[in-house]
Amino acid sequence: MRVLVSGHEGYLGSVLVPRLAEAGHDVVGLDTGLFAECTIGPVPQQVPAMRTDLRDITAEELVGLAPEAVVHLGALCNDPLGNLDPELTFDVNHRATVRLARAAKQAGATRFLFSSSCSLYGAGADDAPLDENADFAPVTPYGESKIRSEQDLTALADDDFSPVFLRNATAYGFSPRLRGDLVVNDLVGNALLAGEVRLRSDGMAWRPLVHADDIAGAFLALLEAPREAVHARAFNVGDSAENYLIRDVAEMVREVVGGEVTYAAGAGTDLRNYRVSCDRIAREIPTFRPQWTLRKGIEQLAEAYQRYGLALEDLMGERHQRLRRITALREAGLLDAALRWSEAG
Repeated sequence: MRVLVSGHEGYLGSVLVPRLAEAGHDVVGLDTGLFAECTIGPVPQQVPAMRTDLRDITAEELVGLAPEAVVHLGALCNDPLGNLDPELTFDVNHRATVRLARAAKQAGATRFLFSSSCSLYGAGADDAPLDENADFAPVTPYGESKIRSEQDLTALADDDFSPVFLRNATAYGFSPRLRGDLVVNDLVGNALLAGEVRLRSDGMAWRPLVHADDIAGAFLALLEAPREAVHARAFNVGDSAENYLIRDVAEMVREVVGGEVTYAAGAGTDLRNYRVSCDRIAREIPTFRPQWTLRKGIEQLAEAYQRYGLALEDLMGERHQRLRRITALREAGLLDAALRWSEAG
């Protein structure tokens, strides 16, 4: 299949592209390049690509690429970045998503896999695992943008166009475009490089966790699944057994990597608090089986950080912290207030 991957130069895209290519798919990228230089370790696989802002994409541009499917990863990719400017978050994460889907539909794509998030569950009412029919309770613009996108993409579904919603659990694990602002990646890095497992909250929030490799596996499985199994449907992506209290994650990092568990001054409760059930994808998509556990992922991260000489200042600086990267580009005059490349960029 010819597959267009938006955000192919991001954290997940850099893991997914090789998986798609290995499976025999013809991959084309679409990325504005904000994080293209934020690399560590192996050089990410290169594919033919459009250097285009999602907000500018047209059906005419996509017709020339002739994608049969679109995997849409491109977004302002976490809650702190989303809080930078909520309206900008909705512009990029919601309105540009719908624009891309309409363009893809006009260009003849028949499947549109949307990288949604369990963040749309937000603040779970209790400790019971939430399935795909649970109420939404977003606590951030990022989570709200995913809900709006799913709703508008559903309206585009018809006999010729199948949107699919992958509600990813909180990602972790090594990628050649590492994100240090993800909780497990952050805890492992600080344990290894600073000798402290630094919690920035009281650690009492529940969070489902999933390795980046397993998210890539889910995209591949849902891309190749029969249409009737996935058409206009949502899937929580992860493993039902991989829900953790954040303080238990910290304790596991301490056991595997070392260091002392510490709490930031004034650490309070994280409003994002939810457990999810991933039974639907396990039951209905037999080609997807998660390969990673949290403990294995912690071991992988620690080994990769050491192998590639990760420094604490890089983990916590603009190279691997998305909000700091955006801020640095803006302060240098390379991005404007709307996060578009300036003439200097």
